[in-house]
Amino acid sequence: MIDKLEKITIILCRMLSWIAGAALAIMVVLACTNMVFRATWVPVKGTFELMGFLGAVVAGFSLAFSQLYKSHISVGLLFNKFPRLLQICLDAMSSFASCLFFAFCAKEAAKWGMFLLDLGEVSETLGIEFYPFVFALAFGCAMMSFVLLLDLVRTLSGKEPLKLV
Repeated sequence: MIDKLEKITIILCRMLSWIAGAALAIMVVLACTNMVFRATWVPVKGTFELMGFLGAVVAGFSLAFSQLYKSHISVGLLFNKFPRLLQICLDAMSSFASCLFFAFCAKEAAKWGMFLLDLGEVSETLGIEFYPFVFALAFGCAMMSFVLLLDLVRTLSGKEPLKLV
């Protein structure tokens, strides 16, 4: 069961990372285009808004993928000197606390997205609605929480962390 969930999670995280990568590429093109056009006194309208929206997508959708590959910063220098049982306990507590934190972030972002949806809030220059980007961030946080939950289950069941290539 857990292996099937992990495979589905890996596929979802990879899809989200592709979306995040595409959004980042669009941000680069948009920023460069705006710099060139600004030199001719015709800046791209709404660049600041689009950069913010796309930045939320990049940040939210890359979290879980980074956790799968363990590419977040961690302090292992001192941690590796502890006895194995203490390492397992600390890893489990860290995964649990992080899982709760990102679940809370997902819940609060979703509540904020619902508020913005009900309010009908739009950006000032382009008139783009905010709520889809807030929901995207909430989904990214929920995926991060789920990956951390899988890490916790693996740690408590004595399985090795996922080895992704």
